[in-house]
Amino acid sequence: MFTIKAKNSTLLGPLQFVTGIVERRHTLPILSNVLIDVEDSAVHFLATDLEVQIRATAKLESVHKPGSLTVGAKKLQDILRALPPDADTALETKESRLTVKAGKSRFALQTLAAADFPKIAEAKDEATQVTIPQREFRRVLGLVQFAMAVQDIRYYLNGVLISCDGTTVRVVATDGHRLSMASYKLAEAVGKIEAILPRKTVLELIKLLDESDDPILMKMHQNQVKFTFAGIEIVSKIVEGKFPDYTKVIPSGYSNHVQLNRLEFQAALQRASILSNDKIRGVRLVFTKDSLSIICSNNEQEEAEESLAITYDRDAMDIAFNIAYLLDALGHLSTETIQFSLGEANMSSALLTQPGSEDFKYVVMPMRI
Repeated sequence: MFTIKAKNSTLLGPLQFVTGIVERRHTLPILSNVLIDVEDSAVHFLATDLEVQIRATAKLESVHKPGSLTVGAKKLQDILRALPPDADTALETKESRLTVKAGKSRFALQTLAAADFPKIAEAKDEATQVTIPQREFRRVLGLVQFAMAVQDIRYYLNGVLISCDGTTVRVVATDGHRLSMASYKLAEAVGKIEAILPRKTVLELIKLLDESDDPILMKMHQNQVKFTFAGIEIVSKIVEGKFPDYTKVIPSGYSNHVQLNRLEFQAALQRASILSNDKIRGVRLVFTKDSLSIICSNNEQEEAEESLAITYDRDAMDIAFNIAYLLDALGHLSTETIQFSLGEANMSSALLTQPGSEDFKYVVMPMRI
């Protein structure tokens, strides 16, 4: 038996941090639960799906009797959400039930034994440690996550590659049709190591990291990565497999460069996409002297055309892309200007970068329409 007494907001905050990876229905029922562990003047909430594990801590105002149990994560979250944030809340255990009390409200929940909860065993081998400001790590993950594959049979594409070498950390994602790479310069050099983070881990990190300069400590083991920041610990398994050699995919030596106002280009693509083919989502980009035409058409013979004034004096080019792939990249950038680079052939891939910066590169393959 144990009792936890705290303000509702004190308990709800860390509980919400961990429940993002919990599913209400699971083949292993205990994985729908959260492990609650009371230790002196702190309560720890832990959830896992056996691929990624998240632990968050709430500080209590007084010392409590130690104890642990597991209870339905979503149910407990829904209850605490429904209560006033400043409500004095008590969690009390008796036999196999957890009672939540606040004011005149009372809820009794079934529990399962904490001893049966399947934690991910933390790696014991030597780790490469990397420290990055939270907002910078969130930024680079956000610049690539949209290019991850979704349930691809090439399982190593369903995630993000983190590559550390010297003072550079690179994160890369690709689904085979486009590739996004972002990098960050470290204050101190680290050893060379690579790891593929699962999709769910990446999305949870983006959700939980904030826009502060507070650090996130990343410990990279051979088969596991552990992240520690702001009272939160995330332990993630690594996706096995060989990530494509992104250095061979990113083109170099292109001579056709066009600088575009990002918001103008994005708005023109969005308007043209109204009449794009719903299945192939193709858009033609026609480059002529000092002009870019953006053309979309559909099976009903309807057509949309947008024109932008640009600085361009090379040979005319007519090349098609998946419009969604272009909009994805433009929507995740924040710079005013982007550089669009093309090869000499009409079927060469396009390279999208930020002028004056090597920190971001986005490659998108052309298509036939």
